[in-house]
Amino acid sequence: MSALEQPSLAYGVDPGYRHVAKRATLQPGIALGEAVLKWYDIAPEDAPVPLAVRVLARRCLRDAAKAGDLDLGDGLGFAILHRCGESFYFLLLATWRNENELWETVWAKCAEDDVLFHAWPSDGAHRPTFCVWELGAVAHEREAWSEFLQSARDDAARRAYLVDSYEGVV
Repeated sequence: MSALEQPSLAYGVDPGYRHVAKRATLQPGIALGEAVLKWYDIAPEDAPVPLAVRVLARRCLRDAAKAGDLDLGDGLGFAILHRCGESFYFLLLATWRNENELWETVWAKCAEDDVLFHAWPSDGAHRPTFCVWELGAVAHEREAWSEFLQSARDDAARRAYLVDSYEGVV
């Protein structure tokens, strides 16, 4: 019997998993070198991203950009700081390149005693990208970028893209 024919009750999902909604909250954007990014925090409504964690994430990014360890180019994009658990955070940096491609850099802070955000290793050819909650912000950003591509792509369009954001349940 092939994998397509085998019945599966969980379809790759742990039977004990219970899905909950999270909230995307817009925060002030960030410039890293020549790149300008919108900023989204994603977290459970009852456990938002702490200000100290957001400040640390921004500092780590700015320090890396100044040191030449983080080069996102000169485009536009967005950052997602995602609270994945009690003290685990993904920090996703996405920039638009080659007109219609979304490029991603992934960082993380893995535990409370992890004092800095750092690059997340990307081993293997098949690896994770965005999770179901992050895709809420990504879906909005796809639409916003499509509008930018259809615009005059001038300074007014750039400003319009940077203020076109999403807040809400994801």
